[in-house]
Amino acid sequence: MGPRLNLAPIADHPPIGIDDQEHDAAVVAPVIERSEEDYLLFTRRSDDLGNHPGQMSFPGGGAEPEDESILATALREANEEIGLEPAEAEVVGQLDDIRTISEYAVTPFVARVPDREYERDGIEVAEIVVLPLSGFLDPANYECERRDHPYYGDIVIHYFHVDGYTVWGATGRILVQLLELTTEFEAPDRIDRSTL
Repeated sequence: MGPRLNLAPIADHPPIGIDDQEHDAAVVAPVIERSEEDYLLFTRRSDDLGNHPGQMSFPGGGAEPEDESILATALREANEEIGLEPAEAEVVGQLDDIRTISEYAVTPFVARVPDREYERDGIEVAEIVVLPLSGFLDPANYECERRDHPYYGDIVIHYFHVDGYTVWGATGRILVQLLELTTEFEAPDRIDRSTL
């Protein structure tokens, strides 16, 4: 039996919001429960996109005027990108907002979703990838880097290398908080390399 996410702390977590960015966006971090262990669903973004081409991300995107809430944004985008029906997503809670280099404030939601085949939209999503929790908890698969960001200053970039995929950037930051709240994972104090 492999590792499980304890989602109770996410339900109790008081999320920290961000309201100083030009754009708002939201994502769903989909948790799939299988008999052997828990898995997380990601999308690999199309190489043709202007922002973050080819990167691994959680399903989501920018807010639209017709969205009733930022959660509605997350669920609409997940439906468009992977065919997740809003009624299928059992939303557990919300993580802290993060800033991206493309001047978005991203609100992450964590949801249990059914273990089924999902259909990528083919425009923004090149691939739907389901990765095992154990891969993210293996210290051999993790590294970090300190960078001097022109806007945010001194930042740490987290990298998770699992089954031939690398999760990093904004999604890596969301993943670190998700893992720290729901498992015994702690982002190490060490810095593997620095570009300062």
